[in-house]
Amino acid sequence: MKKQLLAVALLASMSTVASADQDVGCGIGTILWAGQSGLVPKVLAATTNGTLGNQTFGISTGTLGCQQSGVISSRVRLTMYTGSNIEKLARDMSVGQGESLNVLADLMGVPETDKPAFFQAARDNFGTIFAPENVTAGQVLDALNNVMAADSTLVGYVKA
Repeated sequence: MKKQLLAVALLASMSTVASADQDVGCGIGTILWAGQSGLVPKVLAATTNGTLGNQTFGISTGTLGCQQSGVISSRVRLTMYTGSNIEKLARDMSVGQGESLNVLADLMGVPETDKPAFFQAARDNFGTIFAPENVTAGQVLDALNNVMAADSTLVGYVKA
């Protein structure tokens, strides 16, 4: 089994897959189910990519249908980042600074010039963004977007 996976990875790394599916990302799963559509192939591709943990390798090496450049900007990817870093983001937002908050600003397309306003809005509205009813990453992002929409400097960075 390991030899088969290694063979698939080697072949895939030589592959010239143009771009990964937006929903499932890049990796061996994306290559194995390339060209297929529908829910089942997408779930299988995403599950394979996640289970084998090959996306990091693919992104690092520019193989497996992954690209080394680009910006994470989709709502799904923002939600994934927020969900994976929710505790760090809560800590950083509560003080208005920190690495995870800076990365979130980058992912949302907030340039360096507007980051102080972003950090301040996150700190000033921490209780609204992390209100008790906001238990999921999506709810936290919705609350953050509402805060940003009310700010004349940040309204242009609201992600739908």
